Amino acid sequence: MSAPISNVRPEPDQVLADIADYVLNYEVRSDLAYETARNCLIDTLGCGLEALEYPACRKLLGPVVPGTVVPQGAKVPGTQFQLDPVQAAFNIGAMIRWLDFNDTWLAAEWGHPSDNLGGILATADWLSRTAVASGKPPLSMRDVLTGMIKAHEIQGCIALENSFNKVGLDHVVLVKVASTAVVAQMLGLTRDEVINAVSLAWVDGQSLRTYRHAPNTGSRKSWAAGDATSRAVRLALIARTGEMGYPSVLTAKTWGFYDVLFKGQPFKFQRPYGSYVMENVLFKISFPAEFHAQTAVECAMQLHDLLKSLGKGADDIKQIRIRTHEACIRIIDKKGPLNNPADRDHCIQYMVAVPVLFGRLTAGDYEDEIAQDPRIDALRAKIVCVEDPAFTSDYHNPAKRSIANALTVQFNDGTALDEIVCEYPIGHKRRRPDGIPLLEAKFRTNLARVFPPRQQQRILAASLDQETLEAMPVHEYMDLYVI
Repeated sequence: MSAPISNVRPEPDQVLADIADYVLNYEVRSDLAYETARNCLIDTLGCGLEALEYPACRKLLGPVVPGTVVPQGAKVPGTQFQLDPVQAAFNIGAMIRWLDFNDTWLAAEWGHPSDNLGGILATADWLSRTAVASGKPPLSMRDVLTGMIKAHEIQGCIALENSFNKVGLDHVVLVKVASTAVVAQMLGLTRDEVINAVSLAWVDGQSLRTYRHAPNTGSRKSWAAGDATSRAVRLALIARTGEMGYPSVLTAKTWGFYDVLFKGQPFKFQRPYGSYVMENVLFKISFPAEFHAQTAVECAMQLHDLLKSLGKGADDIKQIRIRTHEACIRIIDKKGPLNNPADRDHCIQYMVAVPVLFGRLTAGDYEDEIAQDPRIDALRAKIVCVEDPAFTSDYHNPAKRSIANALTVQFNDGTALDEIVCEYPIGHKRRRPDGIPLLEAKFRTNLARVFPPRQQQRILAASLDQETLEAMPVHEYMDLYVI
């Protein structure tokens, strides 16, 4: 007969305690982290504004009950919605992830740390409006940037050594955990309450990756992070009521996260929490493409120009060989029919074929109107991927963090072009001097999609200067985006 399990309530798991101590006590001193966070903020909001052009995104926005307006509620950029912070977090989160066109973190687990902005910005706006209505000082945009840095760090540091996708879980579990911790701190929770809140995030039901992979790839991948960050706000608010937590949520034998969902393995950590992730985050600047394909698209753009100069076209191509890294093959090497835009922007063959044919890759190129062009599928069928172990190694190397791809073209006449190689995409930290001017230009373009010129200029004046932005009250900054 087995010994009974002890019912003595344990001390909190170390992972929970470390997260709570980090959000409550760590002082961010990195100017680079704050500067990068500002660039991340404007790029993320800009991508959300672009998503408003897509009816499939817009139909999900607004209050749960149509017509509901929340006094002192959080505002949704580019709209007239003013919502409770939970639903506002969903709205903002869905917008900013819809087109898969802003920041990315690649490691053992991949993901988009800017997804946390939905919960952070909605909570900060609501808290600021509520404070002002009570005669108290509002939060500043520096508080938002600090929250972004810390959410990036929690999500990214856990992702460095722990692969959730390999056990079938979607990376948005880390959005839920990181957003819960940061929002709990913003709400003024005690250490014990923050631990409770984070435990609630781990014990919560976690999303499967079903919607990201064939044959089920679908649009939920565009709002899954909005769902996660809004759930985080809800859980933090529940913890604020004094609701209990679950201290061994990760380590409990049989019933804990490790045993139930992580094959019994504890999390591994490469480094303590600081500001590393924000400082090294990847930006999607030129192309709305799944990040493992970014360098392949850059190569494809070069190939388009080269083919044009040689007087050759897709009909002359026998094969395009993509030398790539293992994660790329696992996620986006895809044959067969592609059923919707979410399917297409997770297919490297599609993301290479379009720029080779047309010399561009935009969000609109994933829509049915473009995808029905028979030349795309004909060229897709000629594109093959092979893993280069050196590319895979450099992808995981903390000193490099490359996302390399290389394209080689063979023609029907037996000739071939020299291989085109790109190791670091334009949004990589190693290419910041080239990338940031393009990022700012992208932000200007996205503002122009929604706002008249004078309003664009007010937003730019507040957003492009570090000191001006950091000092600005959150609700005043959000009011700039009301249409």
